[in-house]
Amino acid sequence: MMPTRTMQAVRLHEHGGPEVLRYEEVPVPEPGPGEVLIRVHAAGINPPDWYLREGMTNLPPETRPKFSFPVIPGTDVSGVVEAVAADVDGFSAGDEVFGLLRFPSFEGSAYAEYVAARASDLARKPAHVDHVHAAGVPMAGLTAWQFLVELGHDHPSPFQAARHRHVELGADTTVLVNGAAGGVGHFAVQLAKWKGARVIAVASGAHESFLRELGVDQFIDYTKERPEELVRDLDLVVDTVGGQASGRFLRTLKRGGALYPVFFGEYDEEEIARLGVTLSGTQVRSSGAQLAELGRLLDAGTLRVAIDSTFPLADAQAAHERAARGHIQGKIVLTAV
Repeated sequence: MMPTRTMQAVRLHEHGGPEVLRYEEVPVPEPGPGEVLIRVHAAGINPPDWYLREGMTNLPPETRPKFSFPVIPGTDVSGVVEAVAADVDGFSAGDEVFGLLRFPSFEGSAYAEYVAARASDLARKPAHVDHVHAAGVPMAGLTAWQFLVELGHDHPSPFQAARHRHVELGADTTVLVNGAAGGVGHFAVQLAKWKGARVIAVASGAHESFLRELGVDQFIDYTKERPEELVRDLDLVVDTVGGQASGRFLRTLKRGGALYPVFFGEYDEEEIARLGVTLSGTQVRSSGAQLAELGRLLDAGTLRVAIDSTFPLADAQAAHERAARGHIQGKIVLTAV
C-alpha cells in the first residue's frame, strides 16, 4: 500500500535567514527509475543546507549548483524503505537505510517525511546505530573518508584542477585536525586514529574531554594557545574551519606535507612553493558503497557519531539557529518520526 498522497516538508521559497524555512504540506514524491521511496526517520543538517538557504553567497558563482524555488533542503537521511522502482535490486520495502542524497546537487530534499533517493546513494543502516545517529553520518563521514581514505570517484573538483592527493596514514604520520569537534572534524580524528596515525586536535576547551574520549594524542585549546606556534613537522593538517586564518597552518607542515582545507581558505601560492608542501581538497560526492564501509566501522564501534542536538522537523528554523551559533559538538539532526 502506498503512503498518503501528501506529507509535511520544510521548503524554501526565497533566500534569507532561518525564518525563511517553511513547514508545509506537499505531495509525496514518486520514485523514478533506480530509486527507492524512504520514510524519513531523521535528517542530518550540514553547511550546504544553510548555504542554499542564504543564497550560496560564499561560493564562487561558477561553482553554484542550479536549483529553482520552492526547494526542500537537506541531503542526509536515515529511514525505512517504503517502495522500490522495478529496476532496483538490493533494497526492498522495510529495509533500514541511510544516505547522502544526490550530492553535490541541491536536489536531496531530505527535510521531509518521505524522500525519493537513488539506490546507489544508499547503504543499509548499521544495526547498532539508531536513525538519529545514522542521519548524522553521511555528508560529514563521507567528506572525512574521501579526504583521508579513498576518493572513490574520478570527478574533478570545482575547487582545484589536480586530482586530490592522498597522504598515506600510518603509525609514522602525525595529523592535526582543526575544528576537531565538529561533524567532519570528529570523523577525521577517528579515521586517522583507525589508520594508526598520531592525532592532534584543535578545538575550544569545552570539547577537550570529548576529543580525549575519541583517542586524540594531543589537544590544543585555540582560545588559549596558537597551534601554529606549538607544533612543527606535521605530515597532514585537516582544516575543517578554513577562512583567512587557514594559511597559518602551512608552516606547521614538514616538507612534503599537505594541508587539506575542507572549507575555503586563503593561501599564499609563493609560501606553499617555498615550504614544499601541498594544498589539496576535493568535492564530497554521494556513495552508497563507501557509506557501507563507514557503516561497518560504526557497527563494530570503531567509529562513533556525536549528536550535538536534535529538533523535530517542524522546528528546522530552530535547528538552523543552533547551527549559526557554532561550537557544535558532532551533528545537529532533525527527527521526522
